[in-house]
Amino acid sequence: MSLRLRLFLVILPPLLVVAVLLGLWRFAAAQETSEELFDRSLLAAALAISRDVAISDGDALSPSTRNFISDAGGGEIFYHVTGPGGYYVTGYAYPPRATGQLSREMPSYYVADYRGEEMRVLRMIEDRTIGNLSGETVVTVWQRVSDRQAFARELALRAIGIMAGLMATLALVIWFGVQIGLRPLNDLQEAIRRRSPDELGQIRRPVPKEVAGVVSTLNRLFGQVRDSIEVHQAFISDAAHQLRNPAAALLALAETLPDVGDDGERSARQAELISAARASARLANQLLQLERLRYGDGGTLSWFDLNDVVEQACQGLAHAALSRDIEFSLERCAQRLMMDGDPTLLGEAITNLLENALRHGGDEMTRISVRTAMEGDVITVTVQDDGLGIPLDQAETAFRRFSQLRNGEGTGLGLAIVEQVMRKHRGSVRLESVEKGTSVRLEVPHA
Repeated sequence: MSLRLRLFLVILPPLLVVAVLLGLWRFAAAQETSEELFDRSLLAAALAISRDVAISDGDALSPSTRNFISDAGGGEIFYHVTGPGGYYVTGYAYPPRATGQLSREMPSYYVADYRGEEMRVLRMIEDRTIGNLSGETVVTVWQRVSDRQAFARELALRAIGIMAGLMATLALVIWFGVQIGLRPLNDLQEAIRRRSPDELGQIRRPVPKEVAGVVSTLNRLFGQVRDSIEVHQAFISDAAHQLRNPAAALLALAETLPDVGDDGERSARQAELISAARASARLANQLLQLERLRYGDGGTLSWFDLNDVVEQACQGLAHAALSRDIEFSLERCAQRLMMDGDPTLLGEAITNLLENALRHGGDEMTRISVRTAMEGDVITVTVQDDGLGIPLDQAETAFRRFSQLRNGEGTGLGLAIVEQVMRKHRGSVRLESVEKGTSVRLEVPHA
């Protein structure tokens, strides 16, 4: 549904409801006005007839009174006059009779049936002297109720016609006025439509203040998309650069292998080829995992004890540490460290920390310790070694993708993956100050 049609439907129906209510009110008001006007006409006719009867001693009505009776209120008026003693003076022979008791001091209005038609009747009693007789003179005038209703309908229809014309005019004004008012939005839409996918600059077109917030949000979104694309392009460039060397090494080993005749040297070359293939596969897996973490793939969430995940990761690398005569220990928290998350990702993060310690700790490293604990509502995992260590002032560089503080055989993705995993679990990772070696502390909220 278009915005213009939506605004039209929002504005016009309430006005139509108000118009209908006004029409009903106007019809009721027209009926009241008709009743009041016609009742006054009856009273004026009765007073004129009473005056003429008194002046002419009951002989006849004046021409002006006859004309008034025939034209009053747009409908015919009937009359009947009786003089003192109840004798007939003038008018129609039989007036409509009231069903109840009428007042003798004031003019009385009532509705009665007269020759099959409903009539509005006025009866007025006055003391008069006609000829040599004195007494009460009764003047009765009546008029068709249908004439009054027709007059009321005419008034109501005129008012309804005027309101209908106003509503039609208002509907046209709203329809085309909204179209004119939305023209800046249409211009903005056309400007955005003409943009190329590579054009992510800010929208600088003047817009109404009602949509300035939308434009501001779009500009912020464009900026975020632009930053994301730049980061993604930088990642692709770095990944291509990092994969080039392992791919070249694999190709060189594969090309030289057929020319090796000695079985011992062939076995050594095959081992080197397998090792290079594993390193290349691990690099590719880490790259894919890092991108999945960046773009919302949080893995499968479950309810688990982090102690078990840490212990499993330590068991996977215990043999590699012990084979190098490195003291390897796990200090497991006595209580269960229950949390909601992805145990596979957290296990990978712990494994990356242990592999970094083994790969970059140096030949003089003698100890790796892992400790889990509960500190308030936070679960902590600390991986510490006594190797070469990472200076605290280089922590930002260490957690950057493809960054290596020293030349080595690593990929430079291990700590970056750890940081992304902790973000996915609403946790954090940081380096702690120790006398010798490196201490990495992970923190995640307890369930």
